Amino acid sequence: MAIQITAVRLTVGGTTHEHITHLWWTNQTSGEASSSTRAQIVDWIENQAGKAYTSDAAGHRTEVAVMTPARGEKYLRTHADGVWTNNLLALPRR
Repeated sequence: MAIQITAVRLTVGGTTHEHITHLWWTNQTSGEASSSTRAQIVDWIENQAGKAYTSDAAGHRTEVAVMTPARGEKYLRTHADGVWTNNLLALPRR
């Protein structure tokens, strides 16, 4: 199953990927829409073979990947054409 990430919530004052706390998503196949914490999405991708992506107005998809820093919690970031991008930070905030 793949989900499209449609919005994010960051910690108060946060501006980077590490500050994303919640993500809103839609399963385009089933129509299900919900939200999950960053930790839930990380676990789903790593341990349940989940796939997530963002999509722009033209319909171009960008894969969401798990980043594992040397210190701190794992976080999510988009990866397109071999380049790490800021697509998640460009999504609407909730």
